[in-house]
Amino acid sequence: MSHILAPGTPAPDFTLPVTPDQKLSLSELRGQPVVLAFYPADWSPVCGDQMALYNEIMPEFRRFNAEVLGISVDGVWCHAAFAQLHFPLLADFEPKGAVARVYGAYREADGITERALFVIDKAGIIRWSYCSPVAVNPGADGILEALEQLPQ
Repeated sequence: MSHILAPGTPAPDFTLPVTPDQKLSLSELRGQPVVLAFYPADWSPVCGDQMALYNEIMPEFRRFNAEVLGISVDGVWCHAAFAQLHFPLLADFEPKGAVARVYGAYREADGITERALFVIDKAGIIRWSYCSPVAVNPGADGILEALEQLPQ
């Protein structure tokens, strides 16, 4: 497993495609909590279950005014075919895994991202991070506990 960025680290800014003609920068979300959910690949059973869970419990994330962002090395067209969610999937496609590398969440040998989670506070500081085994859905309990502990 990779060595992901630790709590207390300023979250590196990035800009990634959400659709073929729209991009999103992490800095645009400053002032609200952000959950970054790196996942290995669209269409894998565990990833589908993980993203569906976050979609299902979106009201819980909204309680904390948190924005959820899914990130994988798949392209925007693959994301569009993969899922219609209530949160964006960002394409860390080209250069492949550039953002995942900065967060310490790229699996060089496999060419995919780790299943890594980050909770970033309103000021842009990572307050919680976790790297799950690729074959294990990390669920949402750790994310929700981290969001609960953020200062309002």
